[in-house]
Amino acid sequence: MLTKTSDPDVKSKKTAENSRRNYKYIGRRIIREDSIDKVRGAYRYLADQLPQDVLIGIPLLSSQPNAIVKFIDASEAQKTDGVIVLTFRDAPENKYNSGEWFPGQNDFPDETILRGHARHVGDHIGLVLAPDEKTARRALLKIRVEYEALPPVVDIGRAEGMAGLLHEDGMASFPGHIEYGDVDAAFAAAAHIESDEVYTQKIHHAALEPHCVLAIPRPEHVIEVHTPCQILFGVQHAISQVLPLPLSKIRVIKANMGGSFGGKQECVFEPLCAWAAWKLRRPVFINTNRTETMVATRTRAAVLGRVTTALDSNGRILARKFDVTADAGAYLTGTKKVMMAMGKKASRLYRIPALRFEGRAVRTSTTPGGACRGYGSPQIHTMTEIHTDLMCRRLGLDPLQFRLDNLVHDGDHDPSGASDIGRARIIECLKEGASRFGWPGCRHPLLSVDGRYSIGAGFACSTHGNGYYKTIYHDMVQMSFCILPDGSAILRTPLHELGNGTTTAVAQIAAEASGIDIARITVTEGDTHYSSFDVGCQASRVIYVCGECARRAAADAVRLLCREASEVYGCRAEFCDGFVLAGEDKIELSEAVRRIMREKKRSIEACCEYAPDKNPASFGVHFAKVSVDKLTGFVHVNRYLAVHDVGQSINRNFVEGQIYGGIQMGIGMALCEELEYGADGMPKARNFDKYHMINMPDMPDVDIMLIEDEEPGGPYGAKSIGEICTVPVAAAVVNAVNRALGTSLTHLPLTPSKIISALKTEPEEQ
Repeated sequence: MLTKTSDPDVKSKKTAENSRRNYKYIGRRIIREDSIDKVRGAYRYLADQLPQDVLIGIPLLSSQPNAIVKFIDASEAQKTDGVIVLTFRDAPENKYNSGEWFPGQNDFPDETILRGHARHVGDHIGLVLAPDEKTARRALLKIRVEYEALPPVVDIGRAEGMAGLLHEDGMASFPGHIEYGDVDAAFAAAAHIESDEVYTQKIHHAALEPHCVLAIPRPEHVIEVHTPCQILFGVQHAISQVLPLPLSKIRVIKANMGGSFGGKQECVFEPLCAWAAWKLRRPVFINTNRTETMVATRTRAAVLGRVTTALDSNGRILARKFDVTADAGAYLTGTKKVMMAMGKKASRLYRIPALRFEGRAVRTSTTPGGACRGYGSPQIHTMTEIHTDLMCRRLGLDPLQFRLDNLVHDGDHDPSGASDIGRARIIECLKEGASRFGWPGCRHPLLSVDGRYSIGAGFACSTHGNGYYKTIYHDMVQMSFCILPDGSAILRTPLHELGNGTTTAVAQIAAEASGIDIARITVTEGDTHYSSFDVGCQASRVIYVCGECARRAAADAVRLLCREASEVYGCRAEFCDGFVLAGEDKIELSEAVRRIMREKKRSIEACCEYAPDKNPASFGVHFAKVSVDKLTGFVHVNRYLAVHDVGQSINRNFVEGQIYGGIQMGIGMALCEELEYGADGMPKARNFDKYHMINMPDMPDVDIMLIEDEEPGGPYGAKSIGEICTVPVAAAVVNAVNRALGTSLTHLPLTPSKIISALKTEPEEQ
């Protein structure tokens, strides 16, 4: 059962300074403006608002994991009136990387919009178009494809040696290296050296809305693309790699979205849709069902990694080594970036004087990997936290005290060269969480009376970032705040609302900064023709970076209002409680704005371009209590506590909602979710009947505790929560299972068969 948190004052710890603040909107449970329409089913998504003359496109997908397409016969399909079939033979051969966000990023290009060499089941080899979806899907069934089969590449351990079977570009893998300190000397001086291999699996994002995109050719050689995506300018860039158009002729508009979790961060069907619409001079809408979304879009990248830690005699970390292989799937996409992000995040949780990270992304005959909630953080921290628990068990160390002795401290430098840690409250999260959870009393496993069930508890620590400062990416954003003649306001932004309440949270920030009633503020989303460049809704940057820009723009607009009103009214003017106060006069905001416009011939609009000078860390510690049925191998999570250092919550409903959802995803990662492939390269799950997720009856009681200590640089001290809340979950659950059973399970997910097998081969440590 999922439980709500109670009184916010009980569930959060604040500094004395913060507790005295009396915000009007910040930290409040503001209801989203779109919530009523969504509950009533009246909210209009992209599929609900198509132009009348649109062609519906259904992708023709490969049924083979690695094969050359020798022949496509679409003659029967095209006998139906209005049906058009486009194949790889019709399409441009321009190569691009769908995970590249801007010109000059130089990610390795190995994709085309349609492919004659199918490199995974679900690869894009054609597109069927018809006046309606029913006709398109009937036509799809009439197409005959002949293949020349090639050996599939499934085992990531053998992928480098088999790379030539899948791609002809000569790239066996895409390596990456991070190192600082004297690793070899640290290991030579170590009193203890411990090592574990951990595997984290491919996972489907499972957004409610499957992938879709609409492209419309417009006059003056403009292609207009509507897409529920996370990076408008990344979509624009990808399309420019396929169509002979400058960026100025490619207009991308953010459509209402039914969830992403990273799955819509990369450009999967947008370039294909834009090309088809451009070629046919007709609007084209590409739609997918669940099976197509699972096999033909993106996954969380599977990772096999070995973590080796050198400790001194007091249990202090001297150095760590990582050897990591990331499964990119059939195309590189953004997987190398995910892999490198793992390495960069490895030094931001514990004090590690010396570190060596060796990584490689390899390509396999499976659905491409890419961004997924946490962007490498769930993988790397699952590895380190499972390893840390097992290491402490083997050495007889207390896992709580070990972490307290080694966790980062407030203001620590990142020795890898990244931004400083910032106002770190990870130790407070761990101490407060352990006390609330009653950790000392539940650290030892219990057996049911009949001996069938074993009960155990575990915990894990985690960290994540707040943007791209000190990286090569353009972490900048521009917004304008305009106070209109009726006293309402519009915040013009390049934001991407993913269904998580971004526009409402940013409206809360703008309302707090401006003093204008939040009900009278409208926040726009991105449109590449009218929004300034933004690197997108990723890297947990939206509240910390974009929210701060919104705060500054709103505050600047009020300063402009007061300055202009002072000149118009001939005395010092202030804005307070919705009124302009000029001397003894109390003037309606709308009246003051209209007078300024009339007499000064100017609008009250402030534009702010903002680039952060920090990228602090967010932190979290999760505790889980589980019961394991030793007869069947099934695990049930009974109780859960999530403690998070959020700086300052903007909307408490949203913060708690993100944490609930993150826990649900993380438990699935720990116990049941996996996109698995046979040795023949065939996917074992193509729908939710074979892909098992954690449902509402499976959820534990969830307790949430927020540590709120305002982070400098964030709007009102806020920092991220949306990604980090899923980062420690899998490790906390796995640690609880291992503690309950005395096992050393490290390959996720912990399915019943793996647990039963471990019980047969590993002696229990009760």
